[in-house]
Amino acid sequence: MRRASLRLAAAALLGAASVLGFAPFNLFPVPLITLAALAWLWQGATPRAAAMQGFAFGAGCFLAGVSWVYVSMHVFGGMPPWLAGVAAFLFCCVLALFPALAGSAFARLRSGRFWTDALLAASAWTFAEWLRGWVLTGFPWLSFGYAQTPPSPLAGYAPLLGVHGVGFAAALVAVLCGLTFHRREHWLPSGAAIVVLLGIGAGLTTIEWTQPAGKPVTVSLLQGNIEQSLKWKPERLQQSLDTYLRLARAHPAQLIVLPETALPLMLDQLPRDYVSDLRRYAQDGNGGVLLGIAAQDAQGRYYNSAAGFTPEGVRLYRKSHLVPFGEFTPPSFAWTLALLNIPMSNFSPGAAVQPPLTLAGEKVAVNICYEDVFGEEIIRALPEATLLVNLSNTAWFGDSLAQPQHLQIAQMRALETGRPMLRATNTGMTAIVSPRGRVERVLPPFSEGALVGEVSGYTGATPYVRWGNAAVLLLVGVGFLAPLLGLRRSAH
Repeated sequence: MRRASLRLAAAALLGAASVLGFAPFNLFPVPLITLAALAWLWQGATPRAAAMQGFAFGAGCFLAGVSWVYVSMHVFGGMPPWLAGVAAFLFCCVLALFPALAGSAFARLRSGRFWTDALLAASAWTFAEWLRGWVLTGFPWLSFGYAQTPPSPLAGYAPLLGVHGVGFAAALVAVLCGLTFHRREHWLPSGAAIVVLLGIGAGLTTIEWTQPAGKPVTVSLLQGNIEQSLKWKPERLQQSLDTYLRLARAHPAQLIVLPETALPLMLDQLPRDYVSDLRRYAQDGNGGVLLGIAAQDAQGRYYNSAAGFTPEGVRLYRKSHLVPFGEFTPPSFAWTLALLNIPMSNFSPGAAVQPPLTLAGEKVAVNICYEDVFGEEIIRALPEATLLVNLSNTAWFGDSLAQPQHLQIAQMRALETGRPMLRATNTGMTAIVSPRGRVERVLPPFSEGALVGEVSGYTGATPYVRWGNAAVLLLVGVGFLAPLLGLRRSAH
């Protein structure tokens, strides 16, 4: 029992250490090491023990990496601190069930054959992460593939297989290390396989999957740094209006972008001359302005929207993947409204597929806040779209790991699609990300300013844009079938 407890404690510490692989630390080899150690713990473990170790690993990882949800519930949602703490803890425990599932599946299906078991373990881990991004609307934050953004050589797999394909490659490297620890006869072939995996990834980074098209456009991404606790106070409305107009005046461009719900108004409540004033600084009125704002339709439904203002009129994007409890209340959970005080928390979802907005001569695929965590949804607007633009307000999570982690997620979306990603945020991190997934420019978080730059739209389609997650799920399926097919051959 003492040995089992030590293994659980070690798994929890390994999970917590894994967070060092993600932004802002960016020590991308760390998750490979921690996952290798977890695979070593899983060797010979019963399904129950492997599940408990996976749970401990996940709990350590999520408690260290995403417990910033406490800030939104207590500081800005008004939930009592003890209750917000309990809710954040339970949330992280629910997320930890997915690594537990991976451990249990591996322990139940392993065959004892080295290569088959390595493929199985990587497949179980990847499937659990994909499932976490789907169940109950999904929360794929801290998927291990995100830790492998540039300069990791495994980033090369992103345009081919997406973040879960990168995670699969990372898991396979880690598992090969972990399973060979006590199997010296496999050290040399495993080492060779790892070198091949890393080499192919590095080679893939040299491929130009997409091409720039047309003349570059100037962009101005505005970061108002409006404090979340003050933003919705009626007496502070004029401050918000003045801040963004002043930033646009000082930093004109062909495309001016304001963050999610930049102005605490409905679209039809905007002062008549305000948009005209903003558009005046969009290349003397011939460019475009993209503004995050709530909007209402003719049936009285509310949407978290992005309004594109051009000389031809207004075009709308409506957020389709809403945040549970923050933007809508799931059925049977209406009682939570008494515990939380979150403005604009009754949105309706927009259509799953919406055409890009034509702004400043570019086809812009808009995504709002954590919609960009779902790569398979971002590619719906491709290959037609030439630019990706994310509007966010992560002020809800205070000065935490959420801001740099979210920027790292944007890097992965740029890699997957071969498109520049522009981010305009209220408090950070406002940035320009190249199609190769590198952050070209970024504003300091929690500061007022504008990020001005020049970007080119891109055309073409990466393999991931064409087939989404289907390819990596096929790999995962092969990984699960391999031990079963091996058992059938043994039986004959």
